[in-house]
Amino acid sequence: MKTKDLVKMGIPAGRCAETAQQILQQGHSAKRSMATVRDDLGRVAASPAAFLDDTVYAGLARQLLDRAAAGDAFTSRTSDAPYRVWGDNLEATAVQQMKNACKLPVAVSGALMPDAHVGYGLPIGGVLATHEAVIPYAVGVDIACRMKMTVLDLPVSALSDDQTRLTRAIERETRFGMGAVFKSRRQHEVMDADWRVTGVTSGLKDRAWAQLGTSGSGNHFVEFGQLTVLDEIAGLPRGEYFALLSHSGSRGTGAQVAQHYSRLARELHPELPQELSHLAWLDLSTEAGQEYWAAMELMGRYAAANHALIHAHIARALGVEVRLDIENHHNFAWRERHRLPDGSEAEVIVHRKGATPAGVGVLGVIPGSMGTPGYVVRGKGVAASLNSAAHGAGRRMSRTKAKEMFTWDTAQRFLRERGVRLLSAGLDEVPMAYKDIDEVMAAQRDLVEPLARFDPRLVKMAPSGEPPED
Repeated sequence: MKTKDLVKMGIPAGRCAETAQQILQQGHSAKRSMATVRDDLGRVAASPAAFLDDTVYAGLARQLLDRAAAGDAFTSRTSDAPYRVWGDNLEATAVQQMKNACKLPVAVSGALMPDAHVGYGLPIGGVLATHEAVIPYAVGVDIACRMKMTVLDLPVSALSDDQTRLTRAIERETRFGMGAVFKSRRQHEVMDADWRVTGVTSGLKDRAWAQLGTSGSGNHFVEFGQLTVLDEIAGLPRGEYFALLSHSGSRGTGAQVAQHYSRLARELHPELPQELSHLAWLDLSTEAGQEYWAAMELMGRYAAANHALIHAHIARALGVEVRLDIENHHNFAWRERHRLPDGSEAEVIVHRKGATPAGVGVLGVIPGSMGTPGYVVRGKGVAASLNSAAHGAGRRMSRTKAKEMFTWDTAQRFLRERGVRLLSAGLDEVPMAYKDIDEVMAAQRDLVEPLARFDPRLVKMAPSGEPPED
């Protein structure tokens, strides 16, 4: 049967129709009467609740009920959910995206960080609390993208005196680029987890394993630099240290999860106007919502495993001990209890898309660019920000504009002046394409306290021509 015939029967296009087609194929393989299967599909479409325990039709029945629960007409909040903005002169389109998100009936409150710029649905730097709903594109495509810093037992002088060995360690112990894999697969307990939590993750396990320990493309990097501790961090006293910093996420596996469930969310919410379509949500009381949540959490473990392997293998290659580890992630959703703008307290789902958790005492890393400093920070737990802060400097122009405006001669001059050696990167990632990190930090001084400054010295990113995965 064609999709249009299923639609006439009452089975909508998209995931429901795909499931119905699979049932038809299975029936054909089992040599069942196609007329009987078609009749059964019609009855499921008419009364899906009656088939929730049926071994053949339960999946389709649940999908039909989930779609029906979404309703047929969009009803926004009577007034927008309140939100706060940190920083001045933010991109108008990014602010409008934040405002749009606060129109959703599931929205509770929001915040926009000073590194904000346009994203899909929710802007990068956007924080949104919802009631029992998760929005795949408010989490982001690179699910659970992370920062990880390791202080290594090497003298700071090695940054200039031992660059050949440091370069070899980076280039042997991770891989860059969209299709980057290890021929000899890395080992980590995350691959022993139950990847069958959803059909999507089950089908992606082999790809994920091949890419385990790799770094991807876009704004992802691995770099060595000097960490200047301004205030004691977890027992590490003031002083200057040799540090390793990485930024990457759940690679192509996370992107596939994001795309699948965002498409499903849009199918379940056809009532959303075009400007809100990428903000389609999954109700956490439904099978679809529970599936996405399980997949998202697995991607969190997978992204953390990538960083753990990069840092462990580099430390081993250099033959050094680890003195301190700090990491945090963004592009994720958390179930948290918050004091809301109306003074009440409630358990909400907090999406931080390109935003760093900054609860009271929580440590995090906020990078600048390949040629500007980053900061280790301690969160202050500001309720209006939903305990969040910026996740970096943030882009001040598109990738296309950066490639039009700058040349490698200009970029290399900028880097040489700051003592940075760049192993590889795309022109769209040059420092001038990013906002001033110190202005971003000044705009959020009420959200986080800087404890240390990291100055990059030896940087590797994906080479030019690689499509961005961030």
